[in-house]
Amino acid sequence: MALGTTSSFFFVTFLFLFNLPPSLSQEQLTSFNISHSPWHPSQNRTLLSPDKNFTAGFFPLPNSPNLFTFSIWYSQIPKTANPLVWSTTTQVNSSGSLQITPKGELFLNGSPFQDAANASSTSNSTQLVLHDGGNLVFGNWTSFKNPTNTILPNQNFSTGIELRSSNGKFKFIKYQFLVLNSTDDQYYNTPNPLVGMDDQGKMTMSVNSFLTSDYGDPRFRKLVLDDDGNLRIYSFYPEQQNQWVEVWKGLWEMCKVKGKCGSNAICVPTDDLNISTYCVCPSGFSPNKGGAEEGCTRKILLSQHTHFVRLDYVNYTTDGTMNQITADNFTICESNCSTDKTCQGFQFKYDGTGYCVLLRGTELRYGFWSPGTEAALFVKVDQSESTGSNFIGMTEVMQTTCPVNISLPLPPKDSNTTARNIAIICTLFATELIAGVAFFWSFLKRYIKYRDMATTLGLELLPAGGPKRFTYAEIKAATNDFSNLIGKGGFGDVYKGELPDHRVVAVKCLKNVTGGDAEFWAEVTIIARMHHLNLVRLWGFCAEKGQRILVYEHIPGGSLDKYLFRVNSRNPKDQSGPRPVLDWSMRYRIALGVARAIAYLHEECLEWVLHCDIKPENILLGDDFCPKISDFGLAKLRKKEDMVTMSRRRGTPGYMAPEWITADPITSKADVYSFGMVLLELVSGIRNFEIQDSVVRSEEWYFPGWAFDKMFKEMRVEEILDGQIREAYDSRAHFDMVNRMVKTAMWCLQDRPELRPTMGKVAKLLEGTVEITEPKKPTVFFLGEE
Repeated sequence: MALGTTSSFFFVTFLFLFNLPPSLSQEQLTSFNISHSPWHPSQNRTLLSPDKNFTAGFFPLPNSPNLFTFSIWYSQIPKTANPLVWSTTTQVNSSGSLQITPKGELFLNGSPFQDAANASSTSNSTQLVLHDGGNLVFGNWTSFKNPTNTILPNQNFSTGIELRSSNGKFKFIKYQFLVLNSTDDQYYNTPNPLVGMDDQGKMTMSVNSFLTSDYGDPRFRKLVLDDDGNLRIYSFYPEQQNQWVEVWKGLWEMCKVKGKCGSNAICVPTDDLNISTYCVCPSGFSPNKGGAEEGCTRKILLSQHTHFVRLDYVNYTTDGTMNQITADNFTICESNCSTDKTCQGFQFKYDGTGYCVLLRGTELRYGFWSPGTEAALFVKVDQSESTGSNFIGMTEVMQTTCPVNISLPLPPKDSNTTARNIAIICTLFATELIAGVAFFWSFLKRYIKYRDMATTLGLELLPAGGPKRFTYAEIKAATNDFSNLIGKGGFGDVYKGELPDHRVVAVKCLKNVTGGDAEFWAEVTIIARMHHLNLVRLWGFCAEKGQRILVYEHIPGGSLDKYLFRVNSRNPKDQSGPRPVLDWSMRYRIALGVARAIAYLHEECLEWVLHCDIKPENILLGDDFCPKISDFGLAKLRKKEDMVTMSRRRGTPGYMAPEWITADPITSKADVYSFGMVLLELVSGIRNFEIQDSVVRSEEWYFPGWAFDKMFKEMRVEEILDGQIREAYDSRAHFDMVNRMVKTAMWCLQDRPELRPTMGKVAKLLEGTVEITEPKKPTVFFLGEE
C-alpha cells in the first residue's frame, strides 16, 4: 500500500475518533469485571477494543430509542450508517443492566447472557473483554463462535457456526449452504465451504478463494446474511456519504431465494433496486387475499378432463416428489402427467435427451422466472380453463406469419350450355397459347445473345422484401472496375464501391460457389433476411455471366484484428492510419455484441445458421465501435470438395474446435469454442498461437491453459492483460468485468462440446444475469490434463 494512501486512511480514522459523540466517549473501559457491575444503559459506558476499531455497549434501537440491545459496532462509523456487527437477542429498557455475579456468571437483565452465563467459574478472573478484530470474550465464550448475521475479517468459520438473518427467515449453514429457515430447503451453495475473510477482501474457501471487487483497499468490511436471503460482502466508503457498498454477493438472481412468494405463485425480477422482485400468479390461478406474495389458488378445480398451459422460463418444485423419467418425445412425457392425478405439471427439454420431470404433490412451490431455464414448464389446468399463457418466450413474440384461409366457390350446376362453355374455354386457351408462343419467340430472338438468359428468367421475380438484384455492369461501375481492393478472405476478394444513391458498399466476389442459380438465390435470400444490430447487412447480389457477387454495407472501422494485434501488424497496404486503443469498456461491449449476434444465428433465426469461422478478421467495427459479424451463412455456398477433406477441417487454425479433427459431430458448440478463443484474445491482445512465457515445451503450449494458470492458479491477472491498456487496468473498476470475460472464455474452450454453454447462455454470463461457476482448465484433447 502506498505511503500516501496509508496516511490518508489514518487521518480519516483520527477525524472519526476526534468527532465521536460525547455519549460514547464519557467512560471507556478496557474490560468489564465484577467491580464495574452492574452496567446500566444510562451510564454512557462503553467497552473499547485495544485497536480502537470496535466498541461494545448498550446500543439504542433505531425506531425505539428507549430500548437497547447489548451490541458490538465499528467505533469509527456513524450510527446513521449502521455500524452494528453483533447484537444480543434480548432487548432492555433504560433500567436494564448487565452484571457479573459473585459466582462468575454473566447476566443481562436478570437472564443468562447469550449462553455465556456459565462460561467461567472463577469469579476473580472473570471479565468481559473486547479484543482486536471485534471479538467479545467472557471466559471461554466468544462472540466469534456465536455470530448473529455477520462475519468480520479474520473471523473464521468453525464447527457449529450458523448465520441467521435478522428477520429469522434465512440461515447459512455448514459454511456453504443458504436455506429457508422454516423448511431447511436449500437455494444456494458456494462452490466450496467458506473458511474466512482477511483484511484485504480475500475470502478463503476449503479448496480455493475469491476476491472482492475492491480487493486490497484499507477498508472496514463485513460478510452479512441480509434479510432478503442473500449473502453479501460490504465495504465501508466514508468518501461516498458514509455508505456500505456491496463488493460481492452470492446470488445474482434474487428470485432463486426460496420463500419470496407463496404456493403456486411465480417470482419475477424487476429493474427497480428498491423492489428487486414481485410475485404473479400463473394462468389458471388467482391470488389469495394477501396477494400473490401469500400464494395463488386455482380458479377452477381439476376434473377428469385437463390440459396444459406452457410457461416459458419458469421453474417450480412441489410439496411432494419430483420424478425424472426418460421420455422419447413430448407426447409420452405429457401423457405420464395427464394420467397421474397427483401430477401438477411437468418439465421437458427439447434437446433430444428425453429429459422429463413430473411435478407430483398438492401444490407448486418456489416458482421463479429465470432466462437461464433450459426446460419448458407445463402446468395442468382444467379443460374448461381458457386463459392463455402469461409467460411466453421470444419465439412466440417474434411470430410474424398469419394464417390465410382460402376457399374456392362451388362449381355451377350442370346446364344445357355445357358444350358451348367448353368450346369458349378451349378457344380462349388456344388463343392465349398461340400469343404466348409468339411473344416468347420474339423475346428469344431479341435476347439470344445473352448467355445467362435462363438466369434472367428464373430470378427476375423476386419476393417482396428480398435482396436487390444488381447487374454485373452496375457492380462494375460502382466499384470503378474493381479498382479498390480492401480485403481478401477464404470466400473471395472484397472491393469498396459506391452505389448511385451514394451508399458506400463492400462488394464480395465469391469463388468456388456450389449449386445452380436457384440454390444460390435461396441461400442469399435467407442471409438477407437476418437482421441484427451486430450482423453486417446484406443489401443485394449479382448472379450474371458466371459471377456470384454479394453487396454488403460498408463498415469503415475495419476488422477487430487491426486493433488488437498491433505489434505484429506489418501490412503495407493498410493506409487507415493509427487506430485508437480499445479500452476495457469497449472490449466488453464488443464481446457482448458478438455473443448476442452468434446467439441470434444459433437460436433465433427461422433457419439455424452455423458460422464455422469466428475470428477477429470476421468481426468488423463501426464508427462507434459497434461490432458486426461478417461472412455468416456463407458455409452452404462453398463447393463440396472445398468443405469436406480427409480431416474434414473447416475454419481458421487456432480457432477451430477439437471436434473438427476428431470424430465428434459438428454442432453449434463449434462456434462457441471459436468465440471463447476470440474472447480470450480481447483480454490479452495477443494471438492464441503466439507462445508466451511458459515452462512447457512449445509443441505442448496451449494458450487457454496458460491464461487459466495465470488467472486462477498464480492469481496474476495483470500478466494476461493487453499490454496496450495494462496500465489503465483498475482492479476496483475492471476486475469483475475481466473476471467474467475470462471465466466465460474458459467455459467456451472446454474440449468436450457438451461442457460448453450455448451462445444464449454465454451472452447471459457476460451480462452478469447468470452466475458463473468456477471453470475447469481447458486442455487440448490429444494432450489431456496436466
